[in-house]
Amino acid sequence: MSTALPARLPRPALRRPAWLSPRVARVEVLAGLVTALALIPEVISFSVIAGVDPRVGLFTSFVMAVTIAFTGGRPAMVTAAAGAVALVVAPLVRDHGLPYLIAAVLLGGAFQVLLGLLGVAKVMRFVPRSVMVGFVNALAILIFTAQLPQLIDVPWPVYPLTAAGLAVIVLLPRLTTAVPAPLVAIVVLTVLTVAAGIAVPTVGDQGELPDSLPGLALPDVPFTLETLRVIAPYALAIAFVGLMESLMTAKLVDEITDSPSDKTRESIGQGIANLAAGAFGGMGGCAMIGQTMINVRAGARTRLSTLLAGVWLLVLVLVLSPVVAAIPMAALVAVMVFVALTTFDWHSVRSVRRMPRSETAVMVVTVAVVVATDNLAIGVGVGVVVACVLFARRVAHLVTLTPTDGPDGERVYTVRGALFFASANELVDRFDYAGDPDRVVLDLSAAHVWDASSVAVLDAVGSKYAARGKTLEITGLTDVTGHYHQRLAGKLGGGE
Repeated sequence: MSTALPARLPRPALRRPAWLSPRVARVEVLAGLVTALALIPEVISFSVIAGVDPRVGLFTSFVMAVTIAFTGGRPAMVTAAAGAVALVVAPLVRDHGLPYLIAAVLLGGAFQVLLGLLGVAKVMRFVPRSVMVGFVNALAILIFTAQLPQLIDVPWPVYPLTAAGLAVIVLLPRLTTAVPAPLVAIVVLTVLTVAAGIAVPTVGDQGELPDSLPGLALPDVPFTLETLRVIAPYALAIAFVGLMESLMTAKLVDEITDSPSDKTRESIGQGIANLAAGAFGGMGGCAMIGQTMINVRAGARTRLSTLLAGVWLLVLVLVLSPVVAAIPMAALVAVMVFVALTTFDWHSVRSVRRMPRSETAVMVVTVAVVVATDNLAIGVGVGVVVACVLFARRVAHLVTLTPTDGPDGERVYTVRGALFFASANELVDRFDYAGDPDRVVLDLSAAHVWDASSVAVLDAVGSKYAARGKTLEITGLTDVTGHYHQRLAGKLGGGE
């Protein structure tokens, strides 16, 4: 008797990563190169703001970009030493030195991992579109204004070179998209200035480029509660500011690329990247919005471009530092100005007359706060608060109270709308306590009680009637609202 062997099941076909395609790989490699070139002057300036050696910022950017390429949740997004973090940590460096900064970065990274595990990314659902538009427009303004120092009190050839760079970036894609236009502009202007001997500011003028690799080391600080007291506030600031900017940038890239991202993984990945940066003596950072836009606008869509942005950065500053130092700042200014112009949501300006005033107000407040503070996280936070206040004010006016006479001589008040802290308080003075009959019915079948403030107001109304020897009967409560009211009624001090 023979036993038939089971048929061998076919192996599931392995899906080849998109970046293995030669066409995609070429775009990713070149986009990473352009992004790395744009990173160098920005990171050097952020290092100066933070009060650390430019080499610290450059190595931080290399470590974070490579790390986030594997741990992040948003492909094509670039993480490096960022201006928002530099502003946060500058006082710590000034008062306590670099070792304390490294300790704060390590603790901040741990906080970000913890916040990611706790689901902080879910708060992005509460960011209104008007705040997002304000965020994008403020970002564009900050990118543009950051270029102004490179255009003030500089040799006159800077201006035609910048204009020529912009012309190449705008016109070249009409002829070919085989090579990113920003890269072509950088190469052409560099060759032109070197060959013609044109004296203009260069990348090398911004700061010294590193000539060796960093090493792993623990921060040279005492491991005491006093050290924790010093670094903890800065670590929390690094964590929150970094996550805010990174998650907002991820959401922006989601919209531009029409593809989703894993915000929880991105939050944890940012924490791991900061832990890695701190382990190598770095200054910490978050998503670089301007460089991410350069990367995405150049056609990058995968993690390969992020990885190569870090690798190219290391190659450029270690191996090709003489070439990089010769790049005119006018070329990088042209790239960043183009990014600013394409990032700004011009439709939001054209449609301002058709938008509700509250939406426009939220957008303007977000932009104004970001520009005034030079901090995207603060602007977004203020924008969300203003949006919530205006929303509560608008919804509060939708609650109506209609009195009618009941069949048995009682007075019936019908409430329609959402009762919460902003709307419920207005109800107290809308009852005719003296003129109503002995029995009053409050019909909530067309309303919903959302919070304890509403229950307290209902208690106050009942107490006012009781003080006059009258009874208030509440009807129409839903199962959820009824349970909520039953649990809190009479326990909130709502009476007179």
